[in-house]
Amino acid sequence: MSDDLTDLLHQVADRHRVAPPVPAREIRRLAERRGRRRRAAYAGGAAAVALALAGGLAVAFTGHDGARLAPPAAASASAPPRPSPPQQQRATATVDLTQHELALAGRRLPVSGGTAQHPTPTGRMTVVAKYPERRLPGATVGLGKEYDVAMRWVVELRAADGTTNYLVALTYNEQAPGERDVTHGWIGLRSADAKWCYQLLEPGDVVRIDRTGPAPG
Repeated sequence: MSDDLTDLLHQVADRHRVAPPVPAREIRRLAERRGRRRRAAYAGGAAAVALALAGGLAVAFTGHDGARLAPPAAASASAPPRPSPPQQQRATATVDLTQHELALAGRRLPVSGGTAQHPTPTGRMTVVAKYPERRLPGATVGLGKEYDVAMRWVVELRAADGTTNYLVALTYNEQAPGERDVTHGWIGLRSADAKWCYQLLEPGDVVRIDRTGPAPG
C-alpha cells in the first residue's frame, strides 16, 4: 500500500514540474532569430509597396490602351500683351476761322475769332477744363489790364506748347459770331451755342482750329 502511494505522489509531482529556466545565451539567440525574421518581413513589405507605386505610375503615364502619355508640361508664364502703337486722337470739334464756324456733333455754329491785331492761334488744342462762369483778365478780352470780366460757358483749351485759349459766350456782342472777328484771340459764340458746346465737350477732347483762307488784314 505504501509503494502505491509513493508511485502516485511521484506521478503528481512529474505532472506539475516546472521546466528548468532557459540559459541567457539561448535567450539572446532566440531574440536575434526573431529580429532577423522581423527585418526580412519589413523588407518584403517595402518591396511590395515599391512595386505597387511603380505600377500606379505606369498607369498614370500610359493610357488604358497602353499608349504612353507625355508628362504634363510645366506651366509657362504668359507674356504680357504688347501695347498697341499709340493712335492720334481724332478732333472732337473743328473751327474754321475763315468760314467763321465751329463744327461739333453734326452741327455748325457761327463763331467770332481774333482780330488782325490779335489773331486766333491755329492747330490742335485739348480741352483741359470748363467753367459755367469764370473771371478772365480784361486784357484777354480787350478791355485793358485793370479789368476782370466775368465770362459765361467757358471751355479752356491748351496746346502742346502750353498756349492757352478759350471758347466763350460772346454775351456783349451776340451779332458778331458768323459775321466778323472781334476778339483778342479767343473763340466767341452766341450764348445758347456756347452753353451747348460747354455741355458737350469734356476734358481730353480735341479741338482743331484751322484757317482755310488768308488771315484778316
